[in-house]
Amino acid sequence: MIPLHDDNPTQRFPLITICLIVINALIFFYWQVGVVGLEQSIRLAAFIPSEFHSRAIFVEGRNIFSSMFMHGGIMHLAGNMWFLWLFGNNVEDRCGKIRFLFFYLLCGVAATLAYTFFNRHSNIPLVGASGAISGVLGAYLVMFPHARVLTLLPLGIFSRTFYLPAWTFLLIWFGFQFLNQAVVAGSRTGQQGGGVAFLAHISGFVVGVILIFLFRQRRGTRR
Repeated sequence: MIPLHDDNPTQRFPLITICLIVINALIFFYWQVGVVGLEQSIRLAAFIPSEFHSRAIFVEGRNIFSSMFMHGGIMHLAGNMWFLWLFGNNVEDRCGKIRFLFFYLLCGVAATLAYTFFNRHSNIPLVGASGAISGVLGAYLVMFPHARVLTLLPLGIFSRTFYLPAWTFLLIWFGFQFLNQAVVAGSRTGQQGGGVAFLAHISGFVVGVILIFLFRQRRGTRR
């Protein structure tokens, strides 16, 4: 399922959400593709779980953040940025700009560390904003469960669009992540399947559900 739109207007301009999208796009097109090349950029700045325990923590700590702003391809970037725009603007609106930025970064770090805890010997590089964005989806579920999401079900000539409550769409999304992780866990490697770190998505989502209670502003404090 592909979300196309939500009927959840914002009251404040989503500056941080837009800045995050622009930064991710600039890093991908200018640095990853244009300057050093996609493969070399991943070797330079991706996060590798197996190296987190053998190197100085500040070195790999740097790569936790750098990997959150890198992507493995144009479709990876486009999908992440679309989800960030669609759901992030409302979460930023409820949290405020600075709170939202810290919330986003903490979700990304927590998702990466959770994945590393369960895959500490993995040599597969982690890149992408998916963990942080999953946290945003978790926050959206908590704060806007009854917002309607226009959803595309791509079935070729039988494709359909329909509205779903946000809680339904997001729990279906979460269920797919959980199902895919179960399939990956049952494989021989037990690591990423198809280049996707589903466990990082699950972890980011759960962390987002929890942390948003600390970062959201009360309705009475909003202008």
